[in-house]
Amino acid sequence: MSGTEVTFKAKGITLSDLGAAKAREYLEAQGSDVAVAGLRVGVKGGGCSGFQYQLAFDEERDNDIVFEDRGLRLLVDPQHLAYVDGSEIDFVESLQGAGFQVNNPNVVAACGCGSSFQVKDEEEAVSAL
Repeated sequence: MSGTEVTFKAKGITLSDLGAAKAREYLEAQGSDVAVAGLRVGVKGGGCSGFQYQLAFDEERDNDIVFEDRGLRLLVDPQHLAYVDGSEIDFVESLQGAGFQVNNPNVVAACGCGSSFQVKDEEEAVSAL
């Protein structure tokens, strides 16, 4: 891990085999250098359950916490780490479409459509973001 130090022992963020393959495919299609670019993992307040994931291909920013898995960089703003720490990013293909899916051990409830989620002590957490 590089970037900003965190005040708790972070578990990190990982990629499934397919998640890593698709992330690498997208980064290469954009002409991005995997040495400086990666998949940004974050959250924002919203949705019917309180939070929604924000995933984007991006370059490292000041204060980012950077995890590396399967040769790819996972970029997290320190404010978001507690909500996504320990997550695995997968890629799924279903009748509803294809895309990245976050398997997050911090989730205590999710909406029926799967686009938003809730974590413990959410009232305090939403105001912090």
